Amino acid sequence: MSVRELVVLGTASQVPTRHRNHNGYLLRWDGEGILFDPGEGTQRQMLRAGVAAHDLHRICVTHFHGDHSLGLSGVIQRINLDQVPHPVTAHYPRSGQHFFDRLRYATAYRETVGVTEAPVAEDGPLATGASYTLEARRLSHPVESYGYRIVEPDGRRMLPERLAAHGIRGADVGRIQREGALGGVPLEDVSEARRGQRFAFVMDTRLCDGVHALAQDADMLVIESTFLDEEMQLAIEHGHLTAGQAAGVARDAGVRHLVLTHFSQRYTDPEEFERQARAAGFEGELTVAHDLLRVPLPKRR
Repeated sequence: MSVRELVVLGTASQVPTRHRNHNGYLLRWDGEGILFDPGEGTQRQMLRAGVAAHDLHRICVTHFHGDHSLGLSGVIQRINLDQVPHPVTAHYPRSGQHFFDRLRYATAYRETVGVTEAPVAEDGPLATGASYTLEARRLSHPVESYGYRIVEPDGRRMLPERLAAHGIRGADVGRIQREGALGGVPLEDVSEARRGQRFAFVMDTRLCDGVHALAQDADMLVIESTFLDEEMQLAIEHGHLTAGQAAGVARDAGVRHLVLTHFSQRYTDPEEFERQARAAGFEGELTVAHDLLRVPLPKRR
């Protein structure tokens, strides 16, 4: 059975706390694992969360501030130490190539796995696989930053009552799906359109076009909310979002499940982020993330 869930490894912003590690988020998508923004301590958080190096297929870095990238060294070395047998691809802003190089080769180790470097330089698709397309959009932060979006191709949902009415059962169900028709019965008569799932990952940024493009119609939006609304001006100055701004994006984009994360060390009451998100008018499912949390993607519509 395919598994689609978010494993939260860390939720702090610039400074980790006793209860919040630096950033780190693993998206399990069917048989693949996509690791976003491995901050310092990610390798240990993976151990605590039951995530192995063998689970990783892609690494996506939004930008090269330390809380989003200092864990790269340990993660890449662990991939090599455990001799991960499948390809691993790393995406990151091309302008930060020198930072990636330093982190990848920060210390001596035996390189046994070829991590493919696929830097991001513009908006658009980055990779296409059997069950998703990975896209990137430029964000607004003091250093170059990109958000990421996973889009599953649209498909069709089989309708048991219509299949039965046409006497289609067993292996013939798979056959009509593959061939588009069976015995004069078109696939459209026994199925309906099913929109593919969408997942969006938005870290350090002010409000900008990229934020809205990434969030649009997302089944799950993982988004930074570094500050509460009282610190709006501070958020703008430092290139961040508030809880109310993040929720407003989700509200306007039709997001089904909103995950708030990347919290400033100044805050100790996570419930206030939820209160402000609700006050902004977001009515969907809402999670204020904490370390080692597992969040399943919503079921398909």
